[in-house]
Amino acid sequence: MVGRIGTVQRFRVQNFGCRASQADGAAIEAALLGKGFSSTSEASAADLVVLNTCTVTASADEDVRKAVHRAHRENPEARILVTGCYAQRAPDELALLPGVAWVVGNSHKIQIPEIVTQSETPYHGEIHVGDIFAQRGFLSAPVEDAAGDRTRPNLKIQDGCNNRCSFCIIPFVRGRSRSAPAGQVVEQVRNLAARYKEVVLSGINLGRWGRETGSKMRLADLVRRLLAETSIERLRLSSVEPMDFSDDLLELMAVSPRIAKHVHAPLQSGSDTVLRRMHRKYRPRHYEDRILKARAWMPDAAIGADVMVGFPGERNEEFEESREFIERLPFTYLHVFTYSERPGTPAAESIQVPMALRKERNSVLRDLAARKNLEFRRATIGRTLSVVTLTEGALSDNFVKVELSYARPANRLIEVPIGSLTANGVREFNPLAVL
Repeated sequence: MVGRIGTVQRFRVQNFGCRASQADGAAIEAALLGKGFSSTSEASAADLVVLNTCTVTASADEDVRKAVHRAHRENPEARILVTGCYAQRAPDELALLPGVAWVVGNSHKIQIPEIVTQSETPYHGEIHVGDIFAQRGFLSAPVEDAAGDRTRPNLKIQDGCNNRCSFCIIPFVRGRSRSAPAGQVVEQVRNLAARYKEVVLSGINLGRWGRETGSKMRLADLVRRLLAETSIERLRLSSVEPMDFSDDLLELMAVSPRIAKHVHAPLQSGSDTVLRRMHRKYRPRHYEDRILKARAWMPDAAIGADVMVGFPGERNEEFEESREFIERLPFTYLHVFTYSERPGTPAAESIQVPMALRKERNSVLRDLAARKNLEFRRATIGRTLSVVTLTEGALSDNFVKVELSYARPANRLIEVPIGSLTANGVREFNPLAVL
């Protein structure tokens, strides 16, 4: 049985979802280690299993439920603590699952070490969930095994979101936008720079870093400070909302060799009417202005977007308008998502597009994305790319997977000539191969 710390010694954290969730999981792990627990990667050896959840889609919820059943089946004696966004949204639902001892929402995530050490043996499904909009704390730790390659740590510097997109549940499970203090970010990046060549800055709404009342700093100001006060060789920005790609930020990215030439700006739809129903804060012309400026200032940059298909009420002509918009912009990759109803959001109450049609539109845009990505990768042949070496292969400054002609140690910044295409990336030119 799991009771006080004397009987809970080994724990395992399993993360689901976005980079921000991964960072939360790293912070939970660090906090538990600080309380005297030991970490294990073996599910069967864990006394405590922490499932740090996502709830952005119905399939994300299903993945969590399957993980709960699997954890209980593989290790019936372990106590399961479910936390994260799904826990915040539907705690009663999770509390009924087998083996779940605690359900801890994002509102109480910082308190997890105290909850599991101060509780007596909990009854099934003890719930700790409160008002997420009262949350002011900031939970984050560098994720130092991003994508399993352990060479590109992810650092969450912003959490929450003040937007109210009609399809999105995230503001209601993450709370208001809040930023990690600039000094803390500088210190974390300085420490990471001693061990890594590249650091990825992330957040729920990263472009809103520093936007709290009374703050005069913006994301571009923070990046300048990181360049000035740390030795990090490459910074990469994760997703930034299109209108937060200010001229100041884009210009800084363009002129600094220490910032990856990589722009990811969520689009969702290229149809003006669909964007209005989504309650997005820009129109296609605004988005296009930002993307074309990014391309003009950074001709070789990766430019990516999140795109949603099958939003409620999306007509054939609106989808075609979106497809044509995407076709003419210089995207190098797309993350295409099929709309998923989220209970409690306005869009879930609207007329839904048939699932078969959603999947058909998804396929159309994925084919378009693959063609654009192929064109972009083909243009790198004969050129030299700056890459960071991974456990296997490398990743270029402009977000292209590179197969190396011979193995190099991971976590190095090197220049490699590109000789040919692979299925999903490019291959380093090997002069020996042509002899």
